Amino acid sequence: INFGIIYGISAFGLAQQLDIPQSEAKRYIEAYFERYPGIRDYMERAKADARAHGFVTTIFGRKCWTPDIAAKNPALRAFAERAAINAPLQGSAADIVRLAMVALDEALKASPLGARMLLQVHDEILLEVPEAEVEETAALVKRVMEDVVSRPVPYVVEVGTGLDWDAAH
Repeated sequence: INFGIIYGISAFGLAQQLDIPQSEAKRYIEAYFERYPGIRDYMERAKADARAHGFVTTIFGRKCWTPDIAAKNPALRAFAERAAINAPLQGSAADIVRLAMVALDEALKASPLGARMLLQVHDEILLEVPEAEVEETAALVKRVMEDVVSRPVPYVVEVGTGLDWDAAH
């Protein structure tokens, strides 16, 4: 239910998804916030920041604007509140992936490896790698991506390999 709560799922919505009584879904949500009180604090802080400034920021300071945070229309306001909560999370992840792509591109160009980046999907970078270089490239990718930013919480990169995207998962 992590994503549901971050996206503001209601007891009704959770009950529908899990096919459980609404009262039980409400208890799940309450228990979640009791177990992880910092999440509720974060959510309230993000909404307050958006109301005060009209935007929230990623961990790198990139602004994510929330123009409807004070809208009179409750649906627009609720959407902006969800965006204020989510944008720093997804925006920070996007920033990290972009930094990783730049660092990885530089590392690949500086190496004798024949790997090349093909595309990025959310938090994944897809590469085409000569079969004989898979292990060495995987180690390089993991090292470069995990070292791209210095934060108190380590970034753990999982590397998957295969002949196609599905096989790599």
